[in-house]
Formats: sequence, C-alpha cells, structure tokens
Amino acid sequence: MREFGQGRQVGNLPAEPTSFVGRGAELRVIAEAVTDARLVTLTGVGGVGKTRLAQRAGAELREDFSDGVWLVGLAQLSDPALMALALYEALRLADQSTRPAIEVVADWLADKNLLLIMDCCEHLAADCADFVRILLTTAPEVHVLATSRHPLALRGEQAIIVPPLPVDAHGTQPSDAALLFMERAGVTEKHGTAVAEICTHLEGIPLAIELAAARLPEMDLDTLRERLHTRFETLAALSPSPDTWYGESDPRHQTLRTAIGWSHELCTPQERLAWARLSVFADGFEQEAAELVCAVGPLGSGQIGGLLSALVDKSLLRSAKTQRGLRYSMLDTVREYGAEWLRNLGEEQQLAQRHRDYYRWLARTGGRKWAGPDQVAWYERCTAEHANLRAALECCLAASDPRDSLEMTGSLWFFWLCCGFQREGRHYLDRALATAPGPGPDPERFWALWACGAVAFMQGDLEASTQLAGICTPLADQVDDPAAVDAALYLEGVQLVLTGQSAGALRLLSRTSRSPDCGGGSPAVKLFVLSVVTYAQLHLGEFGRATESADTLREECERHGEQWMRSFAFYLLSRAALGNGDPASAVRHARDALPIKWRLHDVFGAALSIDALTSAMADPEQTGRLLGISDVLWRSSGVARMGDPELMATRKACERRIRDAIGDPAYEAAFRKGLETDIDEGIAYALTPGAWP
Repeated sequence: MREFGQGRQVGNLPAEPTSFVGRGAELRVIAEAVTDARLVTLTGVGGVGKTRLAQRAGAELREDFSDGVWLVGLAQLSDPALMALALYEALRLADQSTRPAIEVVADWLADKNLLLIMDCCEHLAADCADFVRILLTTAPEVHVLATSRHPLALRGEQAIIVPPLPVDAHGTQPSDAALLFMERAGVTEKHGTAVAEICTHLEGIPLAIELAAARLPEMDLDTLRERLHTRFETLAALSPSPDTWYGESDPRHQTLRTAIGWSHELCTPQERLAWARLSVFADGFEQEAAELVCAVGPLGSGQIGGLLSALVDKSLLRSAKTQRGLRYSMLDTVREYGAEWLRNLGEEQQLAQRHRDYYRWLARTGGRKWAGPDQVAWYERCTAEHANLRAALECCLAASDPRDSLEMTGSLWFFWLCCGFQREGRHYLDRALATAPGPGPDPERFWALWACGAVAFMQGDLEASTQLAGICTPLADQVDDPAAVDAALYLEGVQLVLTGQSAGALRLLSRTSRSPDCGGGSPAVKLFVLSVVTYAQLHLGEFGRATESADTLREECERHGEQWMRSFAFYLLSRAALGNGDPASAVRHARDALPIKWRLHDVFGAALSIDALTSAMADPEQTGRLLGISDVLWRSSGVARMGDPELMATRKACERRIRDAIGDPAYEAAFRKGLETDIDEGIAYALTPGAWP
C-alpha cells in the first residue's frame, strides 16, 4: 500500500482480519444514508461492531468515490490538537510546512471526492464535531462516516443506531448471532440450541459472542452455557460502575461489560494482571515492550510470553506477524476494561511511568543508532510505535520535571528530521521548550533546541532556525557533551549558506570538518557537518572540492552503514557533476539519491533529488513534467527550495531552458501533467530509465 501521495488514490482500508457475518440490512441502510447525507454517524454500545461495520460499508462504497475511502482512527488520541495530524497522516499527506495541519487537510480535500471514516469519536466528540464542520464546509465532495457511542449533533447529520446481531433464527436457518458464534468457535448447527441460548444471554453483541466462543478450547459447549448463565447474574452486580465508560446506561452495554467481566473472571490471576497492565499501551506492542513495562512484582519477565499467548487464545489480544516478530494489539473496549482494573489496582501511575520510560529508552537508542546499518529497521520500528511514542511524550509533558519532555523530543530528532514527521516534531518540540524557557545549560534543553532548529530549517522557516542557532551556539560551550559544539556549528553553517554567506560557513566549519574528532564522537553530527561543508562549496562554485567532500561524506556513511545521509551525498555529487559539465553522471547520482529518500518518506530530500534530475536531463517534455512533480513536493515540504536563492535561480533557469526548447504551450502542458501526477507515480516516473538522457 502506498504511503504518501497528493493525487488520486484508492484509500487505506485494512484487510478484514476475520470473516464478516450478517449485517446485510444495515449495509443497505448505510449505503443509502451516505448517498443522501454528507455526515452519517454509526452509534451504539461498545462492542456492537461499529468499526467493523463502517469499514465493510466503506469497502462496498469504494467505487462511488473516485478519490477513495480513508480510515482515520481516533481511539489512541488524547490531545484534540492532534486530530488534524491524525487525519493528515491517515491521508498520507506529505506537507511538512509550518501551515496549520487543519488548513493543509482542508485545502487538500477541497477538490476531492472521497469518504472519510472517522472511527471512535466519542471521547473527543465536541472537537470531532468542530473538525467535521470545517471539512464539510471546505470540501463539497467529501462525505464522512463516523463511529461514536453518541451522535456528533451537527446539522444535517444522519445518525444510525447499530443494533446487536439478531438472536432469533430465520426459519430453519441459524440467526446471525449464532452463525458468528459457530464460525468463531468451530461448532456446527447440531449444537444450535445451546448456541442460541448463549447468544440470547449475550444479547447478540458481537464482541461478547467472540469472547464466549474463545472459551471452548477450555470447556465443552454445555459447560460454557451453564457457567455463562451462572456467572452472568453474579458479574452483573460485581462489574465496576459503568459511568467510567463514557456514561453508558444502555442495558446492552452492561451486557457487554458482564461478558467481558466473565472473561476476566475466567482468567488466571496472572492473566488478569497482565491484561490490566497491557492496557497501558496506546496501540500495538511487542513482547519486549510488554516484558519491560509490565514485568514487575508478581509478574516476572519470563512469564510474559506465555501470558500473551494465553490472552490471544482467549481473544483478549490479537497478534499479527511482522518482520520483528509478533505484534500484539487489544480491542478498544477490552483495553478500557483493563485500564479500569488497572486504576482499581492502584497501578495506573506506576505503569504509565514504566511505559514512558521504555519509550524514552527507545527514543534515546534510536537516536544513538540512527547513523548505522539498521536505519530502515529503526524507521519501521518507530512508525509502528508512533501511537505509543505520542502517549509517552504526553506523559513527559505532564511531568513536573521539564527535562523528561526535552530529552525525549530531542532524542527523537531522527524521527522528526529524517522520516517525514517535521510537522509533528515541531509541535512537540515547541511544547517541550515552552515548559523550560530558562537559559539553563542542560544537555536535554540543548538537543531539543538543536532538533527544533534543524526541523525549522527543513520547513523553510529560516527566521526560527536562525534564532534557535543563535541560542544553541553559546549554550553548546556550557553543555557537558562534546558533540554539542559541532552540532551548533552545523546549524550556524546552514544559516550562513542560506543567507548567501557560504564563504563564512566554510571558514566556520573548515577546521572542525577536517578534525579526526569531528562530531564529538557522534557519527550523525559528523555527517551533518560534512554535508553543510559540501553544500557551501557547491554554492561557491568549487565543484572539484565539492566532489571530493561529497565522496568523503559518502565513504563515511558507507563505513557506518548509514543510508539517509548517504543519499544526500549522492545528491551533492549530482550537483557537483553538473557543475563539472557531466550531466550523465549528474542524472545517475540523483537517481541513486532518490529511492532511499522516498523509502524513509523524506519529502525534503526527494524534492532536492528530483530538482537535481531536472537540471541534468536532456528531454524537455520529461523535464517539464518532473518540474511539476518537484514543485508539488516542495509545496508540501515547506517554503519552496528552502528559500535558497541559488536553488530558486536554478529552477527558473531550467524552466526557461524548456520553454525555449519546446515553446510555452508544450511546457505548460508537461508541467501541468507533473502537477497532477500522483506523487508515488511521480517518484516511479523519475526513476524510469527511459526518462534519462
């Protein structure tokens, strides 16, 4: 599935994990409602199947929306300010500029014909309503299918109550509830009477039925029916108060709680404790994380693997295979129940802190190992842990000691800078720095300031980057970290190059760049310094020296197994080759730079690489199309070409060359074709050998 894009796409609906049972009537009602109304909200008690029904409805409506059906999950969000970012990321928009995310999303949606499925709105209902109102006003061909335990209360909204599955048989055919139980439990219609009684007890609520079906490996059907009947009446009185579950008073909600409580009662004490503690994860998790976060007191780390398997067998956890092994997740309703028991156990704060500390460790380790051979693996790991990283950041920001949030936001510099998350990085870095505005020489504050300055530079916010560089330079001398001085020099050097003072940048960096101690022991900082030295040489027209410096940078990257900066070295080699009158080599180097930039979703780097291609290519129509593709990338990255006068002059010269070669109408047609090309298709086009001289 494609990760980023600006043009027409099919959407992002996930594959269905299990068979879909029943709901034919509801699907017809939803299809008609989505046609008639631009906002349709599926309401109902937790566990009734709103999310699954919305996704199936979206899949069946896909052909009605030329720009696809897009799922936006909101369950893990606690900060309403991140809602626009959640939608932005679900749509896989590439814009990392300083524009407000809601503005970017609204502009992108303005001419789109698509269906947004906004899932789990209830805990942010008022903010969701405001957000949807803006989208429906600015995007006339966008429809929204929301799921929530309550309507959003917007004018024109059509609310549909999702009922439980029918428990009454259709003549000689089992009911939909019975069919679901039989499919999940692997039993046949000869057990129809017992199955029907179980489903009636559970009032047809799909999640309750699936949890009950998961008990059959431990007991036969008759025992399950008898124990369910007995436990149901007891647990209805013993289950925690429902007012913590969004104030639900629907009796069927209590039925679900009782069914979940019954599953809880049938777990061993260790399984119950693991369930409660695992609820601290905001999204999926790996066994390593579960061991380091949850193994304390009566739960030893050696027990966690077996407990995870047991909870999967009971349908309380789901597991999926990844390149790193099994990844586990918990349904929202099951997580809520576990979180409630965690509070009752008095462990909520302790587990939140252990969760925070694990992800602080993950951020620190990723930052330290980024400039190494496992770079792509770190990218994939951190994107998989995105929701948990956010939860840990929020926990840090709520702590009394501002160093927690400064450390974590600064440690994630690689995620913000190199992996396409500049916008979110700026959001968290600004918040963290606002909690510690003082001039203290803490290394945590320095690295947060440095990361914020580097992000601002990539967003084209030269004013903020210059201001932050001015703070970092004197602070670096006070920080007990040898890498800080060279990191500050990098920021200052970038600022000098982008303001036309490349000779000054070389004077500033020449001594440290030639020193064997360049980078102060940090391979990443050393690579940053070498890159800006090469960039300054290019600006001064010193193409021979720039080639040597870029080769040194490439070799240093290869020595460490680093790829992100290595691809930038190829971009620099491309610029130098063009300056030396070798367009074929320039195209080859630019081609070598582009794949890893896009693999890591580095829009900024991809835009630079395509610019290098356009400068070196011979075919004017192909070059015109690539200029359009490049302009789309730059618009989404921030200020066009970082506001760099030389890059902008090069782009204008390229356009003049094409217009002179094929005329204005042909150039405009090729350029417009590039603007309208889906970004992923544009990247593939740039990498097509036939497009090069």
